[in-house]
Amino acid sequence: MNKQPIGIFDSGVGGTSIWKEIYTLLPNENTIYLADSANAPYGIKSKEAILQLSIKNTEYLLNKGCKIIVVACNTATTNAITQLRVKFNVPFIGIEPAIKPAALNSKTKAIGILATKGTLSSELFHKTTNLYAQGHVVIEQIGTGLVELIEAGKATNKETRNLLKLYLKPMLNANIDYLVLGCTHYPYLIPLLLELLPNHVKIIDSGLAVAKQTKAILEKHDLLNSQNSTSKNIFYSNVNPKVMTSLLGNKFNVEFLNF
Repeated sequence: MNKQPIGIFDSGVGGTSIWKEIYTLLPNENTIYLADSANAPYGIKSKEAILQLSIKNTEYLLNKGCKIIVVACNTATTNAITQLRVKFNVPFIGIEPAIKPAALNSKTKAIGILATKGTLSSELFHKTTNLYAQGHVVIEQIGTGLVELIEAGKATNKETRNLLKLYLKPMLNANIDYLVLGCTHYPYLIPLLLELLPNHVKIIDSGLAVAKQTKAILEKHDLLNSQNSTSKNIFYSNVNPKVMTSLLGNKFNVEFLNF
């Protein structure tokens, strides 16, 4: 069982930002990544639609023998992971916007959160915000159009830059000192964000925390792959895989999957 792969899914290529952190922290682990780009973005879909897509993705990965499932999608985590844990007898790792560290470390007591509609409107998001961000100004911004641009390979073009400038303006007016990226696609916007944000604003995402939690859960269940053999990493996409190949640095092969 320990040699079985870690299964990772997202509503597209964004979750590869999570995969990279897992790959770096756990180089011996085999992985299977499933990009459901044909249904991206999940953030504009109903809760029931998100749940059904998440079940479908999980079933596919479990049929491939995965020993643990990483839901590398904020929207799927906040809307479906509770039901997934009930339905399937396998450990799940979810993702939430990193509100807690941002709120605990903010000096201006103002933080910005850039996320999808599905994440920002979820019960889990509001619960986390109320728990950790009391007494803070929290500027929530739906990143309409950003996932689609990243999926189209346009993470750093002029249209994306203009959208980000629009979305960041109310945050900067509120004097934020932390920007929380609440979608796994958004780390691919960091080069632009660094250009657009003042130096004192720190960008924070959940990637490393998710990788550490994945390691902890594997250790807890005695599922770590202790062999030093070269890991096998398989990537599937149900649209043209070229964008994901470029994001992975052309080091890994992405297979088209009619899914």
